[in-house]
Amino acid sequence: MQPQLEFAFSIRITLENASYLGVSPAGYERAAVYVKEGVIEGPGLRGKVLPHSGGDWPAKRPDGVLDFDARYLLETDDGVVIYMQNRGYRWASPEVMARLARREPVDPSEYYMRVTPKFEVQTGKYDWLTRYVFVGVALKTPNGNEIHYYKVL
Repeated sequence: MQPQLEFAFSIRITLENASYLGVSPAGYERAAVYVKEGVIEGPGLRGKVLPHSGGDWPAKRPDGVLDFDARYLLETDDGVVIYMQNRGYRWASPEVMARLARREPVDPSEYYMRVTPKFEVQTGKYDWLTRYVFVGVALKTPNGNEIHYYKVL
């Protein structure tokens, strides 16, 4: 059986500058990057990312891969608040990763950036988010990220 994907929505977020915590004994370099604001658009969901409601705590592994763990709140146009956790990876050549770290524009074909979100929401109109697996294809922008989410059918 071949999985099918159905476009659900996109999120464009603006991020604050990263705060770096240094390298752990395990060789990971941890950072904290807080969400400034964001917009949600799509057939399945419309609204905004609540400003300063969370952020990403990426760990740069010794092999250069960024391991994301982002958590923040979404608010739909009709006022429903949704908790979202995104896990994923970004990797590329060391040169491209350095350009991305400097917030330079980079063509998405030069790097891999994918996420898998999980949602918590009250019973009602948006609880379908809690019953599907989603995959997000992400693009790094100079001031944040643009992520296109697909429901796996």
